Amino acid sequence: MAISPSSDVLVLVLGVVLAALYLFRDQVFSSSPKTKTTSLPAKEANGHGNPRDFVAKMKAGKKRLVIFYGSQTGTAEEYAIRIAKEAKSKFGLASLVCDPEEYDFENLDQIPDDCAAIFVMATYGEGEPTDNAVQLMQNLSDESFEFSKGEHKLNDLKYVIFGLGNRTYEHYNVISRQVDEYLTKMGATRIGERGEGDDDKSMEEDYLEWKDSMWEAFARIMNVEEGQGGDSADFAVSEIQDSLPPEKVYRGELSARALTRSKGIHDAKNPYAAPITVSRELFQITQNRNCVHVELGIEGSGITYQHGDHVGLWPSNPDVEVERLLCALGLSEKRDTIIGIESLDPALAKVPFPVPTTYATVLRHYIDISAVAGRQILGVLAKFAPNQGAESYLRNLNTHKEEYHAVVTEGCLKLGELLQLAACNDINVAPTTQNTTPWNIPFDVIVSSIPRLQPRYYSISSSPKLNPNSIHVTCVVLKYESTGSRISPRAIFGVGSNFLLNLKYASNGETATLTSEGTEPAAILFPAYAIEGPRGAHHDGSIYKAPIHVRRSTFRLPTNPKSPIIMIGPGTGVAPFRGFVQERVALARRSIEKNGPDALNDWGSIHLYYGCRRSDEDFLYKEEWPEYVRELQGKFTLRAAFSREPPYKPDGGKIYVQDLIWEDRAQIGDAILNGKGYIYICGDAKNMSKSVEETLARILGEAKGGSAEVEGAAEVKLLKERSRLMLDVWS
Repeated sequence: MAISPSSDVLVLVLGVVLAALYLFRDQVFSSSPKTKTTSLPAKEANGHGNPRDFVAKMKAGKKRLVIFYGSQTGTAEEYAIRIAKEAKSKFGLASLVCDPEEYDFENLDQIPDDCAAIFVMATYGEGEPTDNAVQLMQNLSDESFEFSKGEHKLNDLKYVIFGLGNRTYEHYNVISRQVDEYLTKMGATRIGERGEGDDDKSMEEDYLEWKDSMWEAFARIMNVEEGQGGDSADFAVSEIQDSLPPEKVYRGELSARALTRSKGIHDAKNPYAAPITVSRELFQITQNRNCVHVELGIEGSGITYQHGDHVGLWPSNPDVEVERLLCALGLSEKRDTIIGIESLDPALAKVPFPVPTTYATVLRHYIDISAVAGRQILGVLAKFAPNQGAESYLRNLNTHKEEYHAVVTEGCLKLGELLQLAACNDINVAPTTQNTTPWNIPFDVIVSSIPRLQPRYYSISSSPKLNPNSIHVTCVVLKYESTGSRISPRAIFGVGSNFLLNLKYASNGETATLTSEGTEPAAILFPAYAIEGPRGAHHDGSIYKAPIHVRRSTFRLPTNPKSPIIMIGPGTGVAPFRGFVQERVALARRSIEKNGPDALNDWGSIHLYYGCRRSDEDFLYKEEWPEYVRELQGKFTLRAAFSREPPYKPDGGKIYVQDLIWEDRAQIGDAILNGKGYIYICGDAKNMSKSVEETLARILGEAKGGSAEVEGAAEVKLLKERSRLMLDVWS
């Protein structure tokens, strides 16, 4: 049938009208006006649009606490997590634990009134913030920095602060004190007293002493009541029954890259298994002491280093402590059982090592079972005691600080030893299932309570200019006797240094007596380690390897060789200065080759002050120094103080490096004040470093016609500020 043109128009109009009605149906047929809404992407709608916005994350996760940690080695992070766990168990409050490097602080003034911020701040180096806290400190200290409300004010902020430091250092806990000062100045309200932990004595005891009164003030100001939380596990540990391919199970590797042996950079998460090319004893007499020199090959690894850097060595726990804890936990027969570990609150407690793995691997490679057992953990473990006597023993140590100090601290008791001791087992013999009472402690409690095993750092004792393909380590082996009368004195062995000593013995085909002969069970004389590494990856024929990575340092020589250099490094404090001298030797060789035999004439003097017991017992690198003197054409001089051989002081006292410095005071004062020289100190922070700085203050005070306390101290401070007095010290 034919359709007329007028019909076509009618159909077209009708179509347009119907289309319009469909498109605007809400407005036409709605009984009430609609509020205009803006559709947000899912991530923005739930508060995670900006991953650097911690306030949005707090609101989205209903968290009333945000905890920032400034951590260089992981200790401050551990305490931040402990505080978060206690807030949850005491008050039922959820926390957001934050690495400040990952967040912006413009909205620090937007934290809700019923919330609080907690700062756990370590002081690093010479009164510096840790690397991850640099931006936070800049924002807090810079008065021109504006928060979201357009001012440098935090009037509504409530905060808690705990600092980590070491009293042997000059700038003890300065970062936490500065944070406290900045926040107070901006109008924020502190909850409780500022806590300060001293690693030189007992960080743990300082924390325990501080936290109780802090939580009381916290409950009052935050209007919360204790008892709202409850004990809850951080992790779920499951034994995996299904067979897994061996290459999927971690046996001590620190990352997926290490497990798959994929190529990539070598760092703290992926250490390099460096072959030991040279290892030798440095002490001339080794009856009771050892000091090892180890050269680690890095050719083809992609690892580079500079003089003054540190090398991080990743040890494992000694066999005896692994066996002891396996027996004490009743896991000896299940040591190789594959386990999975899942975090029950990933925001609060991340699984601290890769999984799946095995019980034995966790105890050997991943957690620090060789450390002295902490007091707080004992109250938790007491609930799982095998009998009433063992429970009472741990609860007594947990609740009585003095008793804990006399038994555990002075006795240097590790967790496995303490569990044995509480159950009346003998801790002086090799542990077995026959002589060790098992405890029914859930493995998730062990994972939650014991910190991660950390690398041990050593000052590199070589220069890449002379040794581009190897890193040299100079390590005195830590062995001493426990003190106190409550626990029979016994030998205590440092983990990292004895791990290196094991590698030295194995590399050279040497043997060491590990256990006593003629006794059953045998007594442990010297700790053995699984130096072959995960799956034997650290042993190839006659070559043994050590897992390492390099940590950068600012402990550097001046670029201009005309500047005088004064180095003070007794004992293994001489390690970086061997690298410094090698650096100058390499430069001297190039300069002489380019400019002739007189090229060093205008160089500044290079003085090294070294100290040890005797010239025939523990004089490190004794045979090398004369060769360096020759190559540097007399610009380099070494003076050594031997504390246990003549000459002595007129009153019979021992001579130390600070005494030699005072003897050379005129020369040193001139080199610093007129020659614009640089001073470097490496070694013991507790006694030597302080004494040397005091002597330098006397020298400079006298040279400026004043006193050590005024002019001398001011000059020392100025030298530090200008990076002309640099320290690499430890306690």
